[in-house]
Amino acid sequence: MTDAHVAAGPEQVETTGGEYACARAWAALTAAHTRIAGQLSTALARACDLSINDFEILLRLDHAPAPGLRLTELNAAIPLTQPSLSRAVARLGQRGWLSRAGAADDRRGVLITITPAGRDVLRSAVPVHAQTIRELLLDPLTPYEQDLLARALRRVADADPDLDPDDSRGGAR
Repeated sequence: MTDAHVAAGPEQVETTGGEYACARAWAALTAAHTRIAGQLSTALARACDLSINDFEILLRLDHAPAPGLRLTELNAAIPLTQPSLSRAVARLGQRGWLSRAGAADDRRGVLITITPAGRDVLRSAVPVHAQTIRELLLDPLTPYEQDLLARALRRVADADPDLDPDDSRGGAR
């Protein structure tokens, strides 16, 4: 490197405008997610003794059709490995928030359902979740930006049916 290069600062990576915009968008998305997820995790733990994953498990099961979900169906919607999800379900079951029962159509299958106590803890966690998301994600945006964000994220989620956040079975339509 020449002295002129050193004086000018670090070399810029040559990219097209689109590649740089892509990297900037990704960096902004991951930074926002990290900030919000960290504060949400703290808020749920303090108020309800739940992790974000515990909250997601209870929420998915609360919206699941009877008679409940198999672990594989739940695993499609929760970003955990199968062994980690099994441990989380077992912990929530030990707390009385989930129940497990054999599947009528498959003796090896197990169906997981939320219990009334699980619904109670979820009911106390939903306002904490909503307030945190509102304060950190929505309040800094104008109503137009909120709508634009929701539409853009919906389009991204709809591009991969396995990532549909409104479907307790992980996006099966």
